[in-house]
Amino acid sequence: MTIERFLTLILVVPLLFCCKPQVPDVGTGPDIGPTDNPVDPDHQEATEDYYKNAAPELKSGSTVLATNRNVQKFLEEVTYPDKDWSYTKVLDYYGGFNGKTYDADGNPDPNGEVLKEPVSDKPESYSIRWKPDVDAGTLILHLADNRGWSQDVEVSAGKAYVDITNLVPNSNYTYKVSAVGDGKVFAEGNFSTTGLLHQVFFATACRNGRDLGGWKTLDGKTVKYRKIYRGGRMEEINKEGGQEAKDQGIGAELDLRSTGRLTKPAVIGIDFYSPGIEIGGKYMLQQGNHDGNFTKQCFEFIVNSLRENKGVYFHGSFGRDRTGTLCCLLLGLLGVREGDISKEYEVTYFAPLDYSVSSSELLFNPKCIFKNTRNNWMYSEVAPFLWDFAGDVGTFAHGVETFLIEKAGVSQKDIDDFRNMMLE
Repeated sequence: MTIERFLTLILVVPLLFCCKPQVPDVGTGPDIGPTDNPVDPDHQEATEDYYKNAAPELKSGSTVLATNRNVQKFLEEVTYPDKDWSYTKVLDYYGGFNGKTYDADGNPDPNGEVLKEPVSDKPESYSIRWKPDVDAGTLILHLADNRGWSQDVEVSAGKAYVDITNLVPNSNYTYKVSAVGDGKVFAEGNFSTTGLLHQVFFATACRNGRDLGGWKTLDGKTVKYRKIYRGGRMEEINKEGGQEAKDQGIGAELDLRSTGRLTKPAVIGIDFYSPGIEIGGKYMLQQGNHDGNFTKQCFEFIVNSLRENKGVYFHGSFGRDRTGTLCCLLLGLLGVREGDISKEYEVTYFAPLDYSVSSSELLFNPKCIFKNTRNNWMYSEVAPFLWDFAGDVGTFAHGVETFLIEKAGVSQKDIDDFRNMMLE
């Protein structure tokens, strides 16, 4: 190599490194993997891969199902009579633990897989999407319905969609996504919901959760939404889930357990009470210093919370037996048909394994395993027990009211106030 060529290389090689284009450090951001390449800055478009973890898209003007589709199918197709607990139909339905296999459409399939982790206790979810803007900063979703409810959700900078869930059936919603800084609107519209049950799921926990609202009474009234919720234990709830619970109007927690019960609310800032009930069923209604003692304490806590406009979330460990007993009592007092209450009880079947199938819960038979159906242990003994207080010509509501007054010591004023606050 000549001296001239050597000197040329010394001068040119550093220039090559200096002139090499620099790859910008875009970062990953929330919910965006480092290789997702979600947004093209030149065209401000999100790739299809970006939405792979998003719920189905919700378009303005659409009507969507709020209730989980498997639960909705069961509630639509099944009608149970009063005073007959000899059979069940819920085990015929996709989404719970009946040992059957199904294809993707929920039809019987001998070559399918047994569903090991049902998610049918979770309501349907949808995503609101918009044209991305990498410079937009933090956004706010404002969601409101025609019942006077609203919610503001923060959306991380760089995101181009937000998932929504826990929707109330048969409602009209409006939404707007706007920038925190300059108020620029990225998405705006409205939609309606259908369904028969307001299910709820709060981040990381609270499985088997649902609203007592929406059920019709024999005298033509409707149980109000966002007043009383039932579900599984709350202690695994995270900060986000706690805010979701508050957004649904929950201001009080009733922990029915005696073993493993909480000593303070799972969600900071809400009221709390735990009476310490060992087991559900008829035993629960008779448990305490005298018949119905704990029933009176629970009922008074609920009524007083409602008087303060605080929605109540009540639960045991999984929201099955103690929870189902109290739910039967509350809906029965409101005048919901007893056959419909048994359907509500069976919705627990659509929850995960521990929630849906109960084991080691009977004190007199630790090895007993039973499914939460209307013709098994809990419901099939609670309903007849309460019917016995109705007399020959009384309604189920009359039977529950008689039990509460004569055995539990509940006042007529608390009963009247409860009905006035819960029915429309």
